[in-house]
Amino acid sequence: MHKGAIGDSLLKSRKDESQVGEDMPCFEFNEVSFTWPGGRTILHRQSFTLPEGGFTLVRGPSGAGKSTLLRLMNRLEESGDGEILYRGKKLRNLEPTALRQQVAYLQQTPVIPDRSVREILLLPFAFRINSGKTSPSDDALYKMLGAVQMDDIGLDESGIALSGGQRQRLSLLRTLVAGPRVLLLDEPTASLDSESRRCVEDMTEAACRQGTTVVMITHDGFTPKTLPAVEITLADGRVSVCR
Repeated sequence: MHKGAIGDSLLKSRKDESQVGEDMPCFEFNEVSFTWPGGRTILHRQSFTLPEGGFTLVRGPSGAGKSTLLRLMNRLEESGDGEILYRGKKLRNLEPTALRQQVAYLQQTPVIPDRSVREILLLPFAFRINSGKTSPSDDALYKMLGAVQMDDIGLDESGIALSGGQRQRLSLLRTLVAGPRVLLLDEPTASLDSESRRCVEDMTEAACRQGTTVVMITHDGFTPKTLPAVEITLADGRVSVCR
């Protein structure tokens, strides 16, 4: 992938946008607890922050609750005790649909509908909340595909006919095209070949360099090559943070 291709063809830089405060975190967990029905505790009165515009890696053993942690950040799950703040506002007071427009969650296994590549990439603009946004032209869509080494894919091709790595790249492009402030990525490179893995990793780094906050679950020891990262480890209901 050509350096800067994602930023030039897809991402709108947030570097010049007004800041919520020089030291305001993107997410702030204050004494937050979460326990699944049946008694398994994911968080036990934990307090920590995630930086605005930063790259955060989430690590921990299988079953520790890493996916649940991400799902708490856009209200796919609701916390029990404590309070979660998003850019200084109480998460529980934010309307879920509007919140998820800003805080996008991409699960490990891509969900691709039986539609053309064009329709899949433009799907976010079919939702009312994005009705005021201008959708990309075919030329722009081709540039996006080329930036992630999918320039041999036609816009009229079926999305479900793509390989696993191509579907994951397409899912990430579909998420980025609507311009979220935050990307929550649940092991996006799991089960991908090395080429697809590098593409996805480069996409996430490019998004962060353009000002998007990235929170990514990883098991494979990945560390961004072009920018610093905060690492948090989740185990036994507790979070440790390494900056």
